[in-house]
Amino acid sequence: MCTMIVQQATIDGSGKGAGGWFPLRQANVSYDHPFHVPLEHALNIDFVNEGQGLGARVSVELSAAAARSLAETILAVLAQAEAGGHLDEVAVAL
Repeated sequence: MCTMIVQQATIDGSGKGAGGWFPLRQANVSYDHPFHVPLEHALNIDFVNEGQGLGARVSVELSAAAARSLAETILAVLAQAEAGGHLDEVAVAL
């Protein structure tokens, strides 16, 4: 059964797709049926730049455990960077 759980986040960064690097503007995050990973449901993230068309997309599908591990690792790395005075805060344009 589809969960229909999806949220969007405005982001600022770069992604590398089939055509090379492109600026990222949005992440679509869902917990629903994946396309590729052999799970009934997965945490699916589509990093996109809708202004550059369908080719400006990077997708990942993670198990819930992998998604939690990744989220914890990202926060730990950012905390370490901040503690070391290396974190450059850049406001994301909304």
